[in-house]
Amino acid sequence: MALLLREAIGDSLRRTRVSQSRTLREVSNSARVSLGYLSEVERGRKEASSELLAAICDALAVPLSDVLVDVSETLATKKSAPVASRQVTEPAVSASGSPTIARDTRVVIPAPNARRLAAA
Repeated sequence: MALLLREAIGDSLRRTRVSQSRTLREVSNSARVSLGYLSEVERGRKEASSELLAAICDALAVPLSDVLVDVSETLATKKSAPVASRQVTEPAVSASGSPTIARDTRVVIPAPNARRLAAA
């Protein structure tokens, strides 16, 4: 079964909150969202609006962009095979001798860290 976006967002928010040793009650009070609703968001049972996500991220003092990058990386790793288990093969070569790229090859360029952009 595929991981849903709301579940990945909830997991990321919960990991962030727990890493800060904060309770649901502390974050819900700071974000001005009910304790029950925040719990449902963290468990991936409720879809959070962009306004609610921004409020939760503000309460956690973490940029929303960092949460979205974390969610993106989580979804990418759940969707594809782990990097360590992928076979490394020689690049294919066309009849003209130039390298070719397989159709299923994906290039992932991580989003820049918001803090680094602000410092630049």
